[in-house]
Amino acid sequence: MRHLISPLDLSVEEIDQLIALASDIEKDRSRYAHVCDGKKLATLFYEPSTRTRLSFEAAMLNLGGSVLGFSSADSSSAAKGESVSDTIRVISSYADICAIRHPKEGAAYVAASKSSIPVINAGDGGHQHPTQTLTDLLTIHSLKGRLSNMTVGLCGDLKFGRTVHSLIHALARYSGIRFVLISPPELKIPDYIRETVLDANGIEYRETTNLDDAMEELDILYMTRVQRERFFNEEDYIRMKDCYILDKEKMKFAKPDMFILHPLPRVNEISVEVDDDPRAAYFKQAEYGVYIRMALIMTLLEVEKPC
Repeated sequence: MRHLISPLDLSVEEIDQLIALASDIEKDRSRYAHVCDGKKLATLFYEPSTRTRLSFEAAMLNLGGSVLGFSSADSSSAAKGESVSDTIRVISSYADICAIRHPKEGAAYVAASKSSIPVINAGDGGHQHPTQTLTDLLTIHSLKGRLSNMTVGLCGDLKFGRTVHSLIHALARYSGIRFVLISPPELKIPDYIRETVLDANGIEYRETTNLDDAMEELDILYMTRVQRERFFNEEDYIRMKDCYILDKEKMKFAKPDMFILHPLPRVNEISVEVDDDPRAAYFKQAEYGVYIRMALIMTLLEVEKPC
């Protein structure tokens, strides 16, 4: 039995296999409509979510399985004080696989240590979000045909953004990757990411506060929102929430084959006028999230690919 808590739980070869399976699912979803008949996915979401929770549910339903769970801590026994450890022990008797989102870093790891079914980390605080990373990798591979030899710009909240942290971990394992880290000084990438991932692996990167100056060198621009829920001070959030707004004017400086990604939800950081640009890939990215989660569920449940 395997769990997925961090992108590093998967080797590069395993990620490539998941991407290949997800790409095959995209081509003919109907072939996979019954591979998980009789299987149940439990979704334990202690934090609000739209795309992640619903894409997990859509993925399992598309595979012929069923879904049970809760969408907020208030609607679970956590409101009565039940621990994650006790919850997962109970849920292990009800389902075959589990996806958990929790505001506390390490909660998914704790769940996996007590679970008798595979556990998927659907986001734990500001730490990791491995299935969003797999979604991002599938999207980049589908758009660019590769996961190597490119310059990736990460813009916005690089301090608290778990999607950014996970993506850096994953892309750092591919050759020829260069990062441009675009953020206000208060939201710079954490030192531990810089030191243990970028510096330790000799990954080329530069940090800047200016999005305009970075645009022309990027192959991928990964925009993120400034996350209100990660701030302790409302004044700091208000001051930084509109630091970077991508609009048509900025897009004039981008390469014709540069693509924009965003884990969503979007607030103000991408103007709606950019949505019609053929380089805007964030809604397609959300669609790819279903295919990669279908592939992951099949893999963790050791379900065979249909003939």
